[in-house]
Amino acid sequence: MIVGVGIIVAVAVAAAGGGGKGKKSPTESTERSPGPSLSLPSGFPSLPSSLPSVVPSLPSDLPTGLLPSDLRSLFPSLADDEVPYYLLRKGDCFDTDDALPGQAARRECTRPHDAEVVKVTELDGTYTTEAALKKAASALCKAPLEQKASYQAAGTVRETLVQYPDTGSYETGIDKVACSLAAGVGEGTHRLTGPLK
Repeated sequence: MIVGVGIIVAVAVAAAGGGGKGKKSPTESTERSPGPSLSLPSGFPSLPSSLPSVVPSLPSDLPTGLLPSDLRSLFPSLADDEVPYYLLRKGDCFDTDDALPGQAARRECTRPHDAEVVKVTELDGTYTTEAALKKAASALCKAPLEQKASYQAAGTVRETLVQYPDTGSYETGIDKVACSLAAGVGEGTHRLTGPLK
């Protein structure tokens, strides 16, 4: 179940630099062409010299229940490499926490960890119940998890972990399913200590 939705946006800007400083191509010019002259009219009102120093506060008699007491539950935490499960990729190793469903704390695969992602896929179709989503997600993960598990040493992996969106998240467009093999989620004593084969 996903409790919160986070959006990450990355922007890359590349600038190309040319060799041969000081050289201009035949179409380049070092002269500026005349441009419009801009000036502001002098009749604009001025800003007040003093601004209020008191910031208004929210009324103390707001009805309870408008905001959850645990605001952290609304937004994924990026502390300790925690990410929403749908940002995991094939080969990522991670730990889980029952208190933060839908979250995964990325770990190095050479250090002890709970699980490793075998495949990330997407749901396709209309699902109106949690049971239908679970069934569809499990079907997508069945073959890749069985195949990967067959290459592991006996006792290495004990569980499969299929992470999928709840109905509300699916309706907003989150359709990722993370298929993972686990050492024993929540048991704490048995852990994976290296990448899966």
